[in-house]
Amino acid sequence: MIDPDAADAAEGIDAACRTAGFFAVPLDAPLRILRDDLIGLAAEFFSLPEATKERVAMRHGGTAWRGWFPLGGELTSGVPDRKEGYYFGTELPADPRPLHGPNLWPETPSGLRTAVTAWMAAMEALGQQVLAHMATGLEQEDDVFRRGLTAAPTCLFRIFRYPPHPAGDTATWGVGEHTDYGLLTLLATDGTPGLEVKVRGEWVPAPADADLVLCNLGDMLDRLTGGRYRSNPHRVRNHAGTDRYSLPFFLDPGWDAEVEPLDLHDAWTVPHDATERWDRANLRDIGGRYGDWLSAKVAKVFPDLAGDVRLTGY
Repeated sequence: MIDPDAADAAEGIDAACRTAGFFAVPLDAPLRILRDDLIGLAAEFFSLPEATKERVAMRHGGTAWRGWFPLGGELTSGVPDRKEGYYFGTELPADPRPLHGPNLWPETPSGLRTAVTAWMAAMEALGQQVLAHMATGLEQEDDVFRRGLTAAPTCLFRIFRYPPHPAGDTATWGVGEHTDYGLLTLLATDGTPGLEVKVRGEWVPAPADADLVLCNLGDMLDRLTGGRYRSNPHRVRNHAGTDRYSLPFFLDPGWDAEVEPLDLHDAWTVPHDATERWDRANLRDIGGRYGDWLSAKVAKVFPDLAGDVRLTGY
């Protein structure tokens, strides 16, 4: 665990990013209360009849790709995940760009909108603080990300419910092996285990502590740093006897940003073999707008919704 307010936070985060590829930071007391409220509201929503949840289904959100999806409604590497979820983003007016626009809010529970909005604001602030420490660890000015890639970030948020995995099922996953697409993911949970992270070729259980936020590194941070900060694969399978709730917040580059490697001066070199990646992508060769990369990736997760979106570059 790394306290982002500690004097040696930048040093600790830099070491974690170059080795394990993920780390945890503590939630303060007010955010613990907000987390509990949010998970309680999410559980109330997911317990509603499917016909009621369907009123805010993603298909009603158009190209904004926001709203509810049922168990098995999201794919990883073409395989349905064993999770139910709700997609949110920064509240925006209608916009022709994918992943932009208004959220779909349910009538019940009425407090979900307030809780989601407050959580997203808190996670964006925490994420910017963590990115500043990363910049220091990379011997950059501490505001290099805020001035550039995240001056107007793409902020996305999900609530996932993973039901208990069927006994004896080793063929499917709550969510299959993947890496996150952007810069930084801040993940809070209800404390139910199930998340695994691949570290140096070995799958290890992530800490299952509700009072910690796990920080996962995304593909764009990997690209920016030439692999010094590696976007580690992770996956979920819930073997507990109860539902598992997770709250991933994604702090990503601005939609029109072009993610080019930072000018780094240390001697760190990392061989990159795209065949080792779950999707076979070579992060050293990609180019163009971040929004094109992201929308192409999300289109593979929800292929039924991708027909209304014009994808370029990937």
